Amino acid sequence: MNALMVNGTEVAVDQEGFLIDLADWSEPVAEALAEAEGLDLETEHWEILHLLRKFYQEFQLSPATRPLIKYTALKLGPEKGNSMHLNRLFKGTPAKLAAKLAGLPKPSNCI
Repeated sequence: MNALMVNGTEVAVDQEGFLIDLADWSEPVAEALAEAEGLDLETEHWEILHLLRKFYQEFQLSPATRPLIKYTALKLGPEKGNSMHLNRLFKGTPAKLAAKLAGLPKPSNCI
């Protein structure tokens, strides 16, 4: 088992860096996960991460790329709900990386 240090506390993650216990998620945990990915979280990232957490609460799953784009467009508008915007924010793997940073399970169709 791997661990991430967040404010002096160990947070268990799997070999790919996804949280073992989804209840361990917090904004400082998201920042630590993003730092491990070489990413600085900005307002646009947080908007998507919080949206993803709402999606998970509603549907009990992490969306693949297409549903993520559709849900983002529905909730935030087409200027944010498009693949170019999400790929730019999440280094070309928006469904997988955003789910990881949002403390959600890896989407089932992501390699």
